[in-house]
Amino acid sequence: MFDRVRPRQRTLAFFAVLAFACIGAVVGALLLANARLDPDQPQSALLSAGLMAGFAILGICAVMWLIFDDMVVRPMERLAAAMQAHAASDMRRGIDTASLRHLGELAHAAAALTNRLSATTSEAAQHLSRSTKKLASEREQLTRILSAIPAAVLMVSPEHRITLYDGHAAMMLDDQHHLGLGQPVFDYFDETYLRAALDNLSDSRRGTLDQQVPTADGARMLDVSLHDLGQGQGYMLSFPVPRGASAARPVVFDFEMNTRKRSGDIMNVRLRDLTYVVFDTETTGFLPNKDEVVQIGALRVVNGHQAPGEVLDLLVNPGRAIPARSTAVHGITDAMVADAPDMAHAGRKFHSFARDAVLVAHNAPFDLAFFHRYSDQIGAKFDNPVLDTVLLSAVLFGVTEGHTLDELSKRLDVELRDEHRHTAIGDATATRDVFLRMIPMLEARGLTTFGAVLNEIRKHKRLLPDLNG
Repeated sequence: MFDRVRPRQRTLAFFAVLAFACIGAVVGALLLANARLDPDQPQSALLSAGLMAGFAILGICAVMWLIFDDMVVRPMERLAAAMQAHAASDMRRGIDTASLRHLGELAHAAAALTNRLSATTSEAAQHLSRSTKKLASEREQLTRILSAIPAAVLMVSPEHRITLYDGHAAMMLDDQHHLGLGQPVFDYFDETYLRAALDNLSDSRRGTLDQQVPTADGARMLDVSLHDLGQGQGYMLSFPVPRGASAARPVVFDFEMNTRKRSGDIMNVRLRDLTYVVFDTETTGFLPNKDEVVQIGALRVVNGHQAPGEVLDLLVNPGRAIPARSTAVHGITDAMVADAPDMAHAGRKFHSFARDAVLVAHNAPFDLAFFHRYSDQIGAKFDNPVLDTVLLSAVLFGVTEGHTLDELSKRLDVELRDEHRHTAIGDATATRDVFLRMIPMLEARGLTTFGAVLNEIRKHKRLLPDLNG
């Protein structure tokens, strides 16, 4: 139990015990002196001296604790957090020893260790960069190959989750739901028809089957070619694209989903196995019950990485004039949102984009309040699981440290450009990078599942309410 207490609480307890022990010694001495005094002699002076001594001891111990806390304990917590951040991520910035000067050689030794770690990480990053370029080249080659095939392509895991899609598939299916990695294929194709076609495919010895399958909304009937990819590898769907469709098609894939099993209880799912939508909003003001959203920015994170191209950047018409003081912050004017969708339409797009994902935001109660307010007009509830980087910061760095997005970006060596600050997509990008650096730090503390993290952030709900029902 004592191991869970933070160093600041331990030192406070130490000095409190010291203060009361000293007071106890004074009281004991006074009681002994009182027992030896002549009963006829006045004792008020003795009592006053005891009280003065007790208050003096309390004051001295309190001052000494404040000094010790400021010069030793808090710098040690900062140093521990900085070393954890370096150990868990690829931070290049070294440790700021100026703010840790009272720790003496300990700070310099830690800085030397992290500098060495950064150098080693830099060497590994160069090797990774070469491998990444090779993968990028292979991705481009795969795109060229698929572009030569006059069909849209989806690859689906054995659990019927999309593991690969191309631009044509996104173009043809996005009108139902946002097409993204990890989404159920039955969101786009009628489940009864598709399952029947898959049964026919398994009965076929050719490993391929041509069959008409309606879309999930029943609006279209598509000529689908089904291909069995082998035991435990899922299947592929291809279907013709309209004439004149662009041949330039980005390919998005994550084949690790073929082997990843989804747990029914999110509390037991590893942080790295969850799909996240990191989002931010820009608004006309700071009152969610009165103000309006003018921009929504969101990014999907799958398998611990940004899913290529899965970005939502929407201007929103607030239905009212944007105050000049708000425009001065985010740069969005009335003219920019004149032809933008209203909150009901934009909210539906965001809900589709974020379905089946954990929402991540910095100060999530503020942003989500707008969506909850408009849930009836949107026609959907925003009841996703939620992680808030403010509360995660309190878990990792303690409640006394700063938890603003700027402070977290500086602490975790995340680039936060001024021209991108206070834009929805810019702040969402910074929040994503901060969050991804936090995941290995949480894992290093043994907080590897969503449930374990949730239990910890609920201890800090005095900072912000927890939005997980």
